[in-house]
Amino acid sequence: MSRVRYAKSMRDLDREADSRAESLRSTVRSIRCVYETDAEAAQAVVPKPLEASVRSEVSVSFAAVAMHVSPDVTIEIQSASFGVRVEYDDKPGNYLLTMPMSSEQAVVVGRERFGEPKKIANIDFDAVGPEVSASVERMGIRYLAVRGTRVEELGRRETREYSYCFKAFPSATPDKGFDQDPQLVRLEWSHDFDRVWRLEGELELLDSPFDPVADLPVRKMVELEYTEGTTSSSGRVLRPVPGDWLLPFIHQRYDDPAVEGIEV
Repeated sequence: MSRVRYAKSMRDLDREADSRAESLRSTVRSIRCVYETDAEAAQAVVPKPLEASVRSEVSVSFAAVAMHVSPDVTIEIQSASFGVRVEYDDKPGNYLLTMPMSSEQAVVVGRERFGEPKKIANIDFDAVGPEVSASVERMGIRYLAVRGTRVEELGRRETREYSYCFKAFPSATPDKGFDQDPQLVRLEWSHDFDRVWRLEGELELLDSPFDPVADLPVRKMVELEYTEGTTSSSGRVLRPVPGDWLLPFIHQRYDDPAVEGIEV
């Protein structure tokens, strides 16, 4: 008698259901930035029904993450995220433009389950001593970097953070955009930071046709911090949206360096 692992047994399915009942918990060291950008640029990259915040802020993070998938399995990755602050219902958050990851497993699960705009990238993260730094490189281009010095310890902090993305179904045929309406998804992170430091430093946005974060320039740094602690995450579908709302934005998930963009 042989065993085939491309099909799951009922015991496998029951175990999977039990594991999904709880949020994924991770141990995280992160560098977190918030900056003000040009209002026209922030508004131009946000699909309906989301609305860019009146403060025109961008949230950027870099992290070294240990994901505790099960009591026996921990996956260590480096990650980053880049998103525009938005308003929706009574839960303001970030509309995620890109989420580079060092792990294929993190990319596949995040894209398929939640529609997160994750991509494989080379990510360096260094937080030994008072100096911290991180950078992201894709397609041979280093396009996102931060460096800072710990100048003030701010103590413990618990916070809840929301982000938004779209679970989309690109058409199997070239004559239409989507096979069915995209779904607006809200992601939720509950952070329990044991230690937080204020940093003095800078964030660099370097030009890349594959990851055009430099189109949202840094005008004023609002927040630059280093944190250590734990995070649990979850997500839910909020509503369907017309495909036309998302069509001008979906290309960024798949790398299209020929895009001319729009004037703002």
